[in-house]
Amino acid sequence: MNSTPKFDLHMHSRASDGTLAPAEVMQRAHDAGVELIALTDHDTLEGLSEARTAAHALGMTFINGVELTADWRGRVVHLVGLNFDAGAPQFEHYMQHLMTLRDDRAREIARKLEKRGLGSNLYEAAREQAGDTQIGRPHFAKALMALGKVSSMQEAFDAYLGQGTIGDVKATWPSYVEAIELITAAGGVVVLAHPTKYNFTFTKIRELMTDLLAAGAIGLEVSFPGVTPGHQHELIKLAHQRECYVSAGSDFHSPDQRWTSLGRYPEFEAQRLIYEQLLPIRT
Repeated sequence: MNSTPKFDLHMHSRASDGTLAPAEVMQRAHDAGVELIALTDHDTLEGLSEARTAAHALGMTFINGVELTADWRGRVVHLVGLNFDAGAPQFEHYMQHLMTLRDDRAREIARKLEKRGLGSNLYEAAREQAGDTQIGRPHFAKALMALGKVSSMQEAFDAYLGQGTIGDVKATWPSYVEAIELITAAGGVVVLAHPTKYNFTFTKIRELMTDLLAAGAIGLEVSFPGVTPGHQHELIKLAHQRECYVSAGSDFHSPDQRWTSLGRYPEFEAQRLIYEQLLPIRT
């Protein structure tokens, strides 16, 4: 492996809201030249074993990962946990709690969509789309497409499931402190995912990072799809000021999403790359 490996430390499979099996994600990443990789499905570790096996067979270095949904001052943020012991006993209860929260939210989304006249038994329809994985808004989008209510996933989110729409149902997530403690107790590290995607001002992002770092996080993502050059510059400057680590990832979900692909994110130069903190690798 080169001294600076090509890495992608943020991506999703159908274990959460992606469309490809974990092994397929690994194969596509390998084809894109990725050497150091982490699967970071939302609030679940279910895809890690399959992804790890596939990544090792392809000669890639695999990092255990997860993207945890957490509450910060009443706002939802996403925290990427990396290089933890996936067999740590505390995960079972925590993940079961998150699954219950997501299921309760899904039932409320279904109720609201049905009240709007978009169909009946929408929870069951979305659950069928989800299969054995956790249920989420993309599965409702697919259900609405199957019913002919929308013509695309994008239309479903724009009209019914995106921020500010009828299907934008909030849940009471664990606090950021709980999420960080979960990962660090299992020997891992935590970074803030896509800091500019929360509609926060940079003053608010700086406040968020102050709290996260005080709770035990060690950095933030500075490169991800959609980040502007100006915002990336500010994020790198913030990381330098706080002497914390920087990460990057494609936030890949599906090959149908043309704005992101595995191993791709805006180029950047920064000190304290997170991969320096990911050795030894934990399984």
